[in-house]
Amino acid sequence: MFNKPQSATPPANTPAHDGPANPSSPLASPSASPAAGKRGGSLIGPDLKLEGSITGGMEVQIDGQVAGDVRVERVTIGENGLVDGGVFAEAVEVRGRVSGSITAKQVRLYGASHVEGDITHEQLSIENGAFFQGRSLRLQRPAAPAQITPPKPRAVEEPVEAKAATA
Repeated sequence: MFNKPQSATPPANTPAHDGPANPSSPLASPSASPAAGKRGGSLIGPDLKLEGSITGGMEVQIDGQVAGDVRVERVTIGENGLVDGGVFAEAVEVRGRVSGSITAKQVRLYGASHVEGDITHEQLSIENGAFFQGRSLRLQRPAAPAQITPPKPRAVEEPVEAKAATA
């Protein structure tokens, strides 16, 4: 009944189960995780509690607890995720809780989210049912430096001393 012959290659629709020892295995690839972006991603699982800051140019999915600032490219805070600190990123999606400020170009608060702190943003989306206690501040991009033209030189009049003509 379970004596199926083992083939050398797995069928096309099933992943290989070679384990991480095989570098060609999808399990060894960081891009196999759902939170992985172009540069790779990290997942903070529901049973993890981190104390300290997280920094990097990547995507992070937070389903556990973080006590500290998060400074990455993209952040997704899952329904059971909690961040007690500031969040600084290009894009932030919140389904869980944030106690601290959020600074990002794009911020999205889903219906189950709970945010206590100021949000500085270019784009802010808040779904029905989301809790937000704080200020919404528009992210001000620095103005392009205006073309400064040097002032035109003015003719400087120097005092002229009158000399008496001797004849």
